[in-house]
Amino acid sequence: MPTINLPNPDRSISPYALTGDPIPFVKYRATDFPRIAFAAAHVVADPLAANDPWLTPAIDWDTTLKFRHRLWDLGLGVAEAMDTAQRGMGLGWPEAQELIRRSQAEARTRDDSLIAYGAGTDHLAPGPDVTIDAIIRAYDEQVGFVEGEGGRVILMASRALAASAKSPDDYARVYGHILSQVKQPVIMHWLGEMFDPALQGYWGSIDHDAAMDVCLDVIAAHAEKVDGIKISLLSAEKEIKMRRSLPVNVKMYTGDDFNYAELIAGDEQGYSHALLGIFDAIAPAASAGLAALGRGNTTTFFDILEPTVPLSRHIFAAPTRFYKTGVVFLAYLNGLQDHFQMIGGQQSTRSIQHLAELFRLADKARVLADPELATSRMKAVLQVYGVPA
Repeated sequence: MPTINLPNPDRSISPYALTGDPIPFVKYRATDFPRIAFAAAHVVADPLAANDPWLTPAIDWDTTLKFRHRLWDLGLGVAEAMDTAQRGMGLGWPEAQELIRRSQAEARTRDDSLIAYGAGTDHLAPGPDVTIDAIIRAYDEQVGFVEGEGGRVILMASRALAASAKSPDDYARVYGHILSQVKQPVIMHWLGEMFDPALQGYWGSIDHDAAMDVCLDVIAAHAEKVDGIKISLLSAEKEIKMRRSLPVNVKMYTGDDFNYAELIAGDEQGYSHALLGIFDAIAPAASAGLAALGRGNTTTFFDILEPTVPLSRHIFAAPTRFYKTGVVFLAYLNGLQDHFQMIGGQQSTRSIQHLAELFRLADKARVLADPELATSRMKAVLQVYGVPA
């Protein structure tokens, strides 16, 4: 196994010898898994485009779409145009529309493509003059586009609604309108403020328990139009509490990138399905673990997934909204794209110390598909940062 010099927190540099035996890439179908599992997929930037990276997104469509086929080959669903795709952090609504259109066309070429698309209000800038009616129209536009393309909706949280709502009644009004109009049941998404500070106080309260009651009331009033809800609060306790309070036919999709293994495995009162950004980065491990769970082998499920949890906690460390950098960095290390560039220049949001620790944890989690290639690419990045080989 290769060895590489990596920086340490005390600014020293020491050799690190890789030990991880990579989890192999094995094809599965979604029916092999006892849980529905979506990976929120990232978008691959075009590094050779003549653009201003902070201002104008440039996307490598071929590599982006190839990555979706890789997830489908592993039996995972694709949660498209979500925050992992840098929605609201570089990927605007015009680019999201093109992404949705292209991904839906690719999905139609297969008989095993599970996919759903984020619809929100990110083309509407939050502000004091934004009315609830304007927010409803913005949701209608995006939901209408997704459904017009034949897609299934993931109803994303709205920064504009968080800024404009005066009470929980405003949330009930907006969601009640949207849910009464959708053609098929949606997945709702409650994204916590740790992922997006602009969403603090969502559902009308900064207290998550009080907010949960409002959300549950909305779901109960429209249960026939809600397939499930993904919550991303990074709290297993809060997710389990809400999971046990949902109407019987409404699913919980864990968005907890800190505690997903235990939440997916479940307990005597239920379990969570998955809609996770970390599944983009650890797709073969997620697939192998779910397949083991499908065979009734819970021990193997935990043996595979538990070592990935420290890696995920590191990638999603505060400021959590910068987790996309770690996801894309792993894609680069694993040869799934030829560069470590992101739309909006977001590759700069994490330090070389952060990336070095990510490399160590990825090795321990067995998610470096080709250790020699990963080491070579890591050395190239270290050189840019002035770390001697």
